[in-house]
Amino acid sequence: TLYGIRQWGTGFFSAAENGNLVVTPRDGSAGTIDMFTLVDDLALRGVDLPIVLRFDDILRSQIKRINTAFSDAIAEFEYENRYRLAFPIKVNQQRQVIDSVRDAGRESGIALEVGSKPELMALLAIHNDPGGMLLCNGYKDTEYIELALLSKRLGLRPIIVIEQFYELDLVLQASKTLGITPEVGLRMKPLTRASGRWENSAGEAAKFGLTSWEMMQAIQDTRRAGKPEMVKLLHCHAGSQMFSIVDLKRILREVTRTYVEVARLCPGMQFLDVGGGLAVDYDGTQSQSQNSRDYSLSEYARDVVWATQQACRTAGIQVPEIISESGRATVAHHAVLVTSVSDVSPGLPQTAVPEPAENAHRVVRDLLELIQGVTSANLVETFHDSLSYREEMVTLYLQGQLSLEDRATGDLAFRLLIKRMLELKNGSRHFPEELLRFEGLLRDIYFCNFSVFQSLPDSWAISQLFPIAPIHRLNERPTAQGVIADITCDSDGKIGSFATCEGTVEALPLHTSDGPEPYYLGIFLVGAYQETLGDLHNLFGDANVVHVTMKENGEPDIREIVEGDTVREVLSYVQYEPEYLMERFNTNLGRAFSEELLSREQFADFRKRFRLGLEGYTYLVKG
Repeated sequence: TLYGIRQWGTGFFSAAENGNLVVTPRDGSAGTIDMFTLVDDLALRGVDLPIVLRFDDILRSQIKRINTAFSDAIAEFEYENRYRLAFPIKVNQQRQVIDSVRDAGRESGIALEVGSKPELMALLAIHNDPGGMLLCNGYKDTEYIELALLSKRLGLRPIIVIEQFYELDLVLQASKTLGITPEVGLRMKPLTRASGRWENSAGEAAKFGLTSWEMMQAIQDTRRAGKPEMVKLLHCHAGSQMFSIVDLKRILREVTRTYVEVARLCPGMQFLDVGGGLAVDYDGTQSQSQNSRDYSLSEYARDVVWATQQACRTAGIQVPEIISESGRATVAHHAVLVTSVSDVSPGLPQTAVPEPAENAHRVVRDLLELIQGVTSANLVETFHDSLSYREEMVTLYLQGQLSLEDRATGDLAFRLLIKRMLELKNGSRHFPEELLRFEGLLRDIYFCNFSVFQSLPDSWAISQLFPIAPIHRLNERPTAQGVIADITCDSDGKIGSFATCEGTVEALPLHTSDGPEPYYLGIFLVGAYQETLGDLHNLFGDANVVHVTMKENGEPDIREIVEGDTVREVLSYVQYEPEYLMERFNTNLGRAFSEELLSREQFADFRKRFRLGLEGYTYLVKG
């Protein structure tokens, strides 16, 4: 309850009686996987933290949930066509993930969407489902378009989405050159757009899409080319992570109205692609927070099906096959980043109020006396006095009239006083709001073995909230309030916003981590976008990845271990070729030996350490 696991976990994650966090990866199954036991088992296999755990069964369950929501809506409204889920591989391009998506969606005919030539080429090699739909988005040149058309000869069904007006001419020319009849979609620019973090990705000023005038020109061009039936699909991007269902309803009115008009002009129309936007409830509040959504999956599906049916019924045309590109909702839940706490920097040491030294300065004594005398009745006055004394203390120190010993005692006294005043907050009739500004001084900093920039780039770049919770000790009440810091040397490498049962807070309740046992934290819902967007800050590379499924007996089945980057690999990314480095290092060793800075034994030991270091993990490893 404290960490809101039931809310953001959506049935996949929960706490067991023994205090360990468990995963229920299959809908309708009682089988669970103990994450703490799993991580310990991986450690025995030599798989070091940080680890990205991929629960492939969760991915399959989520695809099933989306398909079921739409099939239920289709049955309820007697919609006379089908639904097809499309997965944009930009959301997670890892081959193992794409293989799992294809396998999970094969029976329902899942479509795959690419947005670049490299993505297209990846799928041309691995996408071998007969008749598999391939949606081709993004900027296109002739080579991209010809490769897409040629995929028909592999048994695939490519639909090239025209997002810039010039692309249609390229498609027609490539079709003539190759002798392959194209199928295209038209991407509209809806005037209506969703609010939120990505609202500028849609609307009439959006980067992609055709205006109504350009759509008419495109339709006329297909007629002049004698191929009006080549237009098969209308595509729309309403926005990403749409937190409000009201926004979706407004956008669907314009999109379905436009579909009707295009279908009247294009006899080959078959598909309406409503794009992405299905949000993930990262904070578990089911609200209009940018990290949440105020609607259920069922409501989303019902609104899409209902709006499409009503528009087509009013116009007297056949309803299309509905496609949605719900990439974030498909893969976010299946991945968990597990890290360990390396060190804790306490915001306030566990100490009693210090006694002033005999020669302590008067201002230090004044601060210490405030701690003894503060009450709910004089809280406001005490707070103002403390600010005045603190300012005086710093001024005296800068002027050389206060020793470092006195400064240290005064700083500790101020923090202890802040703690005492915050404890009196609820019993005080008048509470200075400015006091809350100093609450951060009391928070512990939990340094964890990972890189925000590599594994959680959205947390740093756009303040995306990811739920965080210990994966064990959940039957113990935490006694600390902490923020999370990574092991990079960048001050931005930290997390200071957390989802709890009280909503989003600036400090996470955590357990003390000063014993011999490791303290593991899980960062959840990281399956969408994070790995490909990550960068090599401080040359910390990809984390180890483990793909896990559940056996019939409920035991975890470790299907694949993808080793993270070595030091050798990340150095080569920035043009430090390992062979060159080894050669130069050997030269430096030889010079040091000739200058008698190293013994023969030290020479050999240092050389061995350097060579082993090149092959090692970029993150902290147990000694």
